[in-house]
Amino acid sequence: MQVIESTINPNSPEFAGNAEAMQAEIETFRDVERQVRDKAEEAREKFNQKNKLLPRDRINLLLDRGSPFLEICPLAGYKMHDDKDGSMAGGGMICGIGYVGGARVMVSASNSAIKGGTITPAGLDKTLRAQEIAMENNLPVISLSESGGANLNYATDIFVPGARGFANQARMSAAGIPQITVVHGNATAGGAYQPGLSDYVIVVRDQAKMFLAGPPLLKAATGEIATDEELGGAVMHSEVAGTAEYLAENDADGVRQAREIMASLDWNKTLPEHAPKDWDEPQHSPDELPGVIPADSRRPYDVREILARIADGSRFLDFKNDFDSQTVCGWIEIYGRSVGIIGNNGPITPNGAAKAAQFIQLCDQSQTPLLFLHNTTGFMVGTDSEQNGIIKHGSKMIQAVTNARVPRIAVVVGGSYGAGNYAMCGRGLDPRFIFAWPNSRTAVMGGAQAGKVMRIVAEEKQRKNGVEPDPQQLDVLEKSTAKKLNDGSHSLFGTARLWDDGLIDPRDTRRVVGEALAICQEGDERPLQPNSFGVARL
Repeated sequence: MQVIESTINPNSPEFAGNAEAMQAEIETFRDVERQVRDKAEEAREKFNQKNKLLPRDRINLLLDRGSPFLEICPLAGYKMHDDKDGSMAGGGMICGIGYVGGARVMVSASNSAIKGGTITPAGLDKTLRAQEIAMENNLPVISLSESGGANLNYATDIFVPGARGFANQARMSAAGIPQITVVHGNATAGGAYQPGLSDYVIVVRDQAKMFLAGPPLLKAATGEIATDEELGGAVMHSEVAGTAEYLAENDADGVRQAREIMASLDWNKTLPEHAPKDWDEPQHSPDELPGVIPADSRRPYDVREILARIADGSRFLDFKNDFDSQTVCGWIEIYGRSVGIIGNNGPITPNGAAKAAQFIQLCDQSQTPLLFLHNTTGFMVGTDSEQNGIIKHGSKMIQAVTNARVPRIAVVVGGSYGAGNYAMCGRGLDPRFIFAWPNSRTAVMGGAQAGKVMRIVAEEKQRKNGVEPDPQQLDVLEKSTAKKLNDGSHSLFGTARLWDDGLIDPRDTRRVVGEALAICQEGDERPLQPNSFGVARL
C-alpha cells in the first residue's frame, strides 16, 4: 500500500480557522451531553437518601475498570416530546457497548434520575436499536432497570410498537443471546415483562417492585388491598413467585451479582483465538482532523486527507481512480484489520456508481468489511448524466450496498444529501453502525436548492393560472423553505431522530471505527446455542 502524502499545512491560518469552526461544532453537542448529565446529577441527594446509586454510577460499577464504553444514541429525542431545552435528551435510558469480565456486552440502563426513567417514543426507538445491535453482533444484554414505564403523554405512540421490544427479547433468548436484568426499582405493567423475558433476574431488596397492576389500580379494578411488597416486592418474587433468580441487598450488590453471572457464562470460551495484531499509528495525527475539514462546507477537499489520519501507517491502496476520481474506493487497515473504503470527492457519477458497485462486490467476495465516509451532494444530475445511465448505475450501487453480506460501517463526515445518503449506506440501508461528525448535514437536498425549487414551482403555477407572481411572496417562500431544510439537516436534529448511532468528535473516528470493526468481527465469529422458544420460568 502507498503512504498518503498530505498536502495540508497544520501551521497555516486556514487550518487554524477550520479547527476553530469544527471545535465550535464539537462544543455544541458536548454542551448538550453535559446538560443531560447535570440534570441527572441534580437527583443525587434524593438517590443517596434512598440508598440508591445514580444510573451512570451503576453502569460504572458494572463495567470493567478502565475499559472503553461505546455509548449508543446518547442524544435520542433531543428537543422532542417533553424535552424543551435539551436537558432530558436520551429517551429515558443510557445504552452502550462495554466490557464486563472481559466480555463485550450491550448495557442498557434506565435513566431514572430524569423523569423517573419514563420512556418516550425516541426512547423506544433507542431500545429497539440497541436490541438490533445486540442481535446483529451476538452481544449479551445487561439491563439495569428502574423505570416509570411509558411516558403516558405519548402512550398511544409507544403501546403497539412497544411489543417489538418484547418480541426481540424472546428472539434473543431463543437465539442463545443471554439477557441479565437487575431490577433496581419500579417495573410496572408492560415494564414488568422486560425482566420477565430476561434469562436471569436480580431484584434489589426493599427497592424492586414488579407487578402488572400496582396497589391503586388493583384496588380500583378488583377491590383487593395489598402492599407493594405483597404484590410485587423483591422478597416475594425471589421466594414465592420465582420470577427472580437472585435477591440483592442494594444496588451495588445487584450489580456485583450481574457481573458474577456474566463471568459464569464464560462467554468468550467459544471464540477462535487470533494472534495479536501489529499495526502502525497513522503518520498524520488523528488530532489534526478538525483542521482538515474546510469551515465552508461548499469547499471541496480530498477524502484521502481523512484516510491519512485514520489508517494504519497512513497507507491506502486506491482502486480504479483513473476511471472516476469523485467516488474514492480502496483498502486501508485500522488496528491491523483490513477494511474497504468508499468516500466522496464530489457527486456520484455514472462511472463512480459502477466503480463502487464493483468494489463492494470484491469486498463481499473477500469478506472485507466496508467503511463509508459520507460527503456528497448526491448523484450527478443533468442531460449527460442521465444519458450515461445514472439511474441504472445508481440502482446497481444501491443494490450492492444493500445486499453486501460483510459488516458495513458508515460515518457522515460532511454532507449526505438525496439518494447519495442511500448509496453511501445511510440509516435506511441498515449499516451495522453509523456515526456522524457534528458538522455533518443530512437532507433530501441543500436548503438553498430546496428554496429555489419551491420558488420556481410556485412561480410557474401562478403563471399557469394567469396570476402575475408576487416577488415578495416568492422571497418569503424561498427563505422559509431554505430555513426549514437547513434546520432539519443539522446533526443534532438527525441524531435526535436516530439517523445515526451518535455524534462523535472527528479525532475519535479511528478509535470508534476500530472498536466497531472489532465488535463486528467478534460477533460474526461467535457460535451460539439456539433453542426453539427461549428460556422460560416453568
